[in-house]
Amino acid sequence: MEAPHSPAAESGAVRPAPSVTARFTVDSPERMSELGRGLAALLRPGDLVMLTGELGAGKTTLTRGLGAGLGVRGAVTSPTFVIARVHPSLTAGPPLVHVDAYRLGGGLDEMEDLDLDVSLPESVVVVEWGDGKVEELSEDRLHVVIDRAVGAGPGAGADPLAATEHDQRVVTLTGIGTRWSDVDLTAISA
Repeated sequence: MEAPHSPAAESGAVRPAPSVTARFTVDSPERMSELGRGLAALLRPGDLVMLTGELGAGKTTLTRGLGAGLGVRGAVTSPTFVIARVHPSLTAGPPLVHVDAYRLGGGLDEMEDLDLDVSLPESVVVVEWGDGKVEELSEDRLHVVIDRAVGAGPGAGADPLAATEHDQRVVTLTGIGTRWSDVDLTAISA
């Protein structure tokens, strides 16, 4: 069977991966964890989730909710100093591989020692600070960006590292690739 004619293919142009986006406003750490639990219901083995946000934005809190939703063993805490933790499933679901790439300066070359490409097919891999470091692992990935809402809460306008836990966060989920093209990210309950 012959492939359909495509002017973009003839010119060598790369077709961008399809993407879908959803946005949530989260007003507490409990709600961030709930968002993670809701998101876990959409995840399956082979999913790569990239988390982006400033220090203290809620990346690990969201991952803790993902772990609870996936039914994994062990306390989900920041793996900053160990770089990666594997949390096996207690429910016959996929294990959660939680990576903190903050201290890693390079791209995928530096990540190779973690064998994420080996873990990815049977696991849900969550990478904090993964921008520019893990995109090559999969054409299909979920990019989660957590921003403090401007003018939200009593810490607004202050030093972002001194902000209170009650500051609102705007969480933007962008599913990139065909894996996410039919997923309704707005259906997540937060």
